[in-house]
Parts: sequence; structure tokens; C-alpha cells
Amino acid sequence: MRKHLAVALTAGMLAGVPALTASAGADVAPEFAPAPIRWEECRDERLRRAGAECGFLRVPLDYAEPNGRKISLAVSRIEHTSPERDYQGVMVVNPGGPGGSGRKLSLLGGAVPDGAGADYDWIGFDPRGVGASEPALSCDADYFSPPRPAYVPVREGVERTRLRRAADYAAACERAAPELLEHLRTTDTVQDLESLREALGRERINYYGFSYGTYIGQVYATKHPRHLRRLVMDGVVDPGEVWYRSNLKQDLAFDRVFEIYTDWIAEHDAVYHLGDTGGEVRQRYYGRLAELTREPAGGALGPAEWTDVFLRAGYGRHGWENIAEAFSALVHRDDPEPAMKLYEAAHGPGDNGYAMYLATECTDAEWPRRWNTWRADHWRAFAKAPFETWGNAWYNAPCRTWPVPAGERVRVDGGAVDGALLVNQEFDAATPYSGALEARERFPESALVGVPSGVTHSGSLAGNACVDDRIAAYLAEGALPERKPGRRADVTCEPLPAPQPDSGTAQREARSERQPAVLRAALRSARR
Repeated sequence: MRKHLAVALTAGMLAGVPALTASAGADVAPEFAPAPIRWEECRDERLRRAGAECGFLRVPLDYAEPNGRKISLAVSRIEHTSPERDYQGVMVVNPGGPGGSGRKLSLLGGAVPDGAGADYDWIGFDPRGVGASEPALSCDADYFSPPRPAYVPVREGVERTRLRRAADYAAACERAAPELLEHLRTTDTVQDLESLREALGRERINYYGFSYGTYIGQVYATKHPRHLRRLVMDGVVDPGEVWYRSNLKQDLAFDRVFEIYTDWIAEHDAVYHLGDTGGEVRQRYYGRLAELTREPAGGALGPAEWTDVFLRAGYGRHGWENIAEAFSALVHRDDPEPAMKLYEAAHGPGDNGYAMYLATECTDAEWPRRWNTWRADHWRAFAKAPFETWGNAWYNAPCRTWPVPAGERVRVDGGAVDGALLVNQEFDAATPYSGALEARERFPESALVGVPSGVTHSGSLAGNACVDDRIAAYLAEGALPERKPGRRADVTCEPLPAPQPDSGTAQREARSERQPAVLRAALRSARR
């Protein structure tokens, strides 16, 4: 919803990490041979301080025409620091989205416990159309400027206005980059990964994907299993429900986490004074939503912006205090500024992430074209899950009139993959737990680390030793938890504790630093 190799290695030097052979790369269009990446000092200060190198990978816009127009993918790498005898190859990372910038995720290796990340060259990249890659897609940079129309179409004209906005955005994307728009499916990014592998001179890559990045990993594993060594997937996309049905399932999952969050606010009524039961807090939330529908606070905080502020709570406990403080400020001081700051921080400038989200999801698989289908499905979901259903509907509505035909959904099959480590929290709203169970079935040599009652989306390497130590063991030695029979997790870990708002600012900041800041930023940019 809402990276690369510097050392020259001779064949056979590394057990299990062979150099590129003449026969490797047959899965890429044979007419195209990517040039090596020219590595230079990174312009980004944090990457530069970490010793990363940056460059661009030139690939065909259309792999069916390998000698035609080329585009550039922005990449970064931080090389391994372990002895050569311990080197385990390149680890490519993607934060999800679609539309998330992953160039800074070459920094992620330092967050792996026990120094297990030191054995890899960590590779971050901005997928085609994203971030610093050239060209980057933008359709309407002011699309999220507040106040926007309400989400729930109960008032006269809301549905008509929203449908027009969605169709106009799709048309703006066609005007902005008609040729690029034809080649932004997940399968295009998977072909880019193959080009990246070849440009790095490797026969196999390791891959770590978060959220939508797990779907990239699944499709790559299906199409190029012999080129994949180790695979970590956190916040696992259900490969059988891409993408219309998966968004409807998200609506129910976000509503459940919204209830968990408002129950938490009620537990801390002495701090926020918003109600001492979850029901009271939710009643106050929806009451304020109705008021904002009549008149935006401060001329900018309308019902859509209010919903989006609280949507952030659905991605995990980090930031729960800030949202509750903004809620309290609006209710008790009639002050919309804290909420508007959270809204602006969530959306950021421009629309590149949103444009790329649509350009990928709208063309990966078919969406219903009849609005009556959308209307019936979403009112049915709204009856059970009113919090986010219509916000999610309008976020995806441009897919109904998207100007590029959808391809066929890839039938994911991980049967030829040697092993994979899956991680998912039970109440992950963006990638519901059932998706991890389905992926586990399709990857028979995989193991799933489940986090019962956990509400965080893509929460690995965030300080949960039970989860992170198993990732470290897998990266270091290929060790997976023993697979158990049935449709279930193979090992379970307790979630990190909920924040305590009366514990003081210093403790709050210390907790927030447990997850690498670069990962928090990358995942935030990959979400609505």
C-alpha cells in the first residue's frame, strides 16, 4: 500500500559464490550485455560518510528492444569488511512501495547482529522510475496538497469529484511519460535485477526485500532461481492476490490495528485525555472526522488528511505517541498544526512515490474497469472496516482508467529455491499475515518467523533479538529454523513492547533509534 562489487574474484575462489560464467545470464535478453558500473563518490552525505560508492546502471527501457532507448538506475554499494575467506557475495536490498527509494539501503548491513552483514557487499538501488534513477516519474506534484476531498462518499458530489480526480491523475501520467509508463511492471524491475547481477559480475545474488520488495523477490525467485543464493523477505506480499484483492484485505487489517492503537490511547488516558476506553477514543476520532468534513481545521486539515495522519499508526508502534499528541492538541486546544506537520512529513514533496506505486500496481495484473464493482466491494468492506477502506479505494482508483494495459499476474513458484527466510508480524496491516503463510507454501524450503500479536510492518532489524538473531544466523551460515508441518510459522517471537508515553522524551528517542534511521526513512518513503 499505502547496491555492488569492487573486488575482482577468480572462478572458484568463493565456495557457493561463483564468478559469472559464460553461460550465466541466459535469462536476460541475450542481445543485451550491461556495462560495468562506474563507481564514484556518493553525493549523499550519509552514504559518503559510510564509505559507500555510487553509480548508475544503464539498462534498456524495453528489454524486447535491447539496442533501443536506455534508462539509468541509481545504485550504491558498501563493500564487505570481513576477510576474503568469509566473503559471501552481494546483498541487494529493496524497501518496497512500489515506488520506494532504496539507494541508501546499502547502509543496512551494519544493522545485522553479530557482524553477519560484514560478509556481504550491500547494494542499494532506486528502481526504474524512482528517486535518483533517470528518468523519474512525476505526474502531478501538487496532487496531495491539502485540503483534499473527503474519502467516504456519503455527501453529494464526493464520488463524482473523486472519480474525476483519479481519472485526471491517470491521464496526467500518460502525458508525463507515455513511453516510460509502458515498462514499469514488477517483471521489468526483475529484469533490471538480472542486469545488475551481470554488471556486478556475479552468477548469483543474495536479496533482502521489505514489503512490496518481497514480491520482487518472489518474482525473481520464480524466473531466475539459479541466480538466487539467500533470500530474506520481511512483510510478505501474498503472491496470489496481486493487487486489487490484496488492497481489500488491507482494509480489514488496518481497521484491526486502528482498534489496537485506539485501545492503547485509552490505556494512557491520563496523558492524552481522549477517553478511557477504546470505544470512547474511536467515537472521538470519528466525531472529529465529521467536523473536519464540514470545515477543515486551519483551512488545510480536512477529513482525508486526518485519516492519513492516523494511517501511519497502522504501520507500527513507532510514532504512536506523536499521533496521539496531535489528536489531543486538536481536541483540547483546537490546534491542527501538530497533525498537519505529521501529514506533511508522511507525504513529503512531489508525487514520485505515488506515481510509481500506480504505474507498477496498475499494470502488474488486471483491475476491475466497472466502477459498480469497486463501489459494491468497498461499501461491503466499509461496513466491517470503516477506518481506511475508502481512503484505500481512492488511492488505487486511477488504476480503473490507467492508460497502459495490465500484464498477466506472475504465478509465483519458489520450488527451485534452495532456501528463504520469511518474517511477518501477525497484525501487520500492510501485508497481512495470510500472505506470509501463502508464500511459505510456495517456497517449500523456506522458514517463517512469526510475531504473534505484532502490529509492525516490516519490523526486522529493529531491535527484536529473537527475530534479528535468526536473520544473522541465516546470513552467516544459511541456517534456517526447522520447518514445522502445517500452515503455520516455524518459530515465533514476542513483539517489542508498546511505547510508554509517560516514560520521558529521552527514553522515547532511545527506543526510536533501535531501528536504523535509514531503514525507517526508506520504509516511510515506500508507504502512503
